[in-house]
Amino acid sequence: MRQPVRRTIPVAVAALIAASLAACSSTANDSGMSGMDHSAGPMVSSSSPTVGGSSASRSGDVMFAQMMIPHHQQAIEMGDLALKNPTSSPEVRKLATDIKKAQDPEIQTMRGWLSSWGAATSAGGHMDHGTGMMSDADMAKLETAQGAEFDRMWLSMMVQHHRGAVTMAQQVLTTTNDPQVKQLADAIIKAQNAEIATMQGML
Repeated sequence: MRQPVRRTIPVAVAALIAASLAACSSTANDSGMSGMDHSAGPMVSSSSPTVGGSSASRSGDVMFAQMMIPHHQQAIEMGDLALKNPTSSPEVRKLATDIKKAQDPEIQTMRGWLSSWGAATSAGGHMDHGTGMMSDADMAKLETAQGAEFDRMWLSMMVQHHRGAVTMAQQVLTTTNDPQVKQLADAIIKAQNAEIATMQGML
């Protein structure tokens, strides 16, 4: 019997702009970081440095990392589901392996940034479908699916999930002055857009 996969993840949420995010739509490609709890801001120490940019741009960097960490964590959880499901296809299993291999080091990188910036690794709030995140109910359905149904659900959910990550990365590029943040955001956009194209072809 497969062990149930943990579906509750900590999330960090804050508002960067007031634009509407439509990452859940299969045709949306708007930039912005709406779809999040606007009551909480990035949790940064009052003494945190602003090396690499103004305090405003650093605040955006912090929010990006605080949001992207749990976003990546859920993608890894979805990858684990594919790898643990004996009925998933070899193509889906390969994609799951590639996603885990790419995103786990990025999580460690962003945690290091937050530590060096004097920021918390998470903040209060929640991230909804506007960021491409799956709900607990979505994850429960995916966990119980089998065979071709599992593959279809996994690919569809991961496309949505990737679109949310791309939108967040595009948005931070409009605010950051940190070359390392720019480099990671560019890498996320390039890699995840390529994976979206692959998954859409499989669907």
